[in-house]
Amino acid sequence: MEAIQIDTTDNKKRNLILGILFDAIGMLSFTVPFVGEFSDVIWAPIAGYLMTTMYKGSVGKVGGVITFLEEILPFSDFIPTFTLTWIYNYLIKSKNVQ
Repeated sequence: MEAIQIDTTDNKKRNLILGILFDAIGMLSFTVPFVGEFSDVIWAPIAGYLMTTMYKGSVGKVGGVITFLEEILPFSDFIPTFTLTWIYNYLIKSKNVQ
């Protein structure tokens, strides 16, 4: 039986593109004053779930909680949590493994 090989380069690019897109969606609440912060109530759990599905293990779990809190707390939407998690997962963490 042959083992299935997952191309980590494709996951790396996909997660970067999706992360930038999700960070942009999270920052959209700044465009509509007052109404935008209400939209965070809807976006925060979705963003937390997306983070846990993009990154498995403890990185995904911790990232999901941090993403949820960053989105639900007022005026913290400018933090690019998805992009920062990508940097941690693919640049910092992978450098420490070697």
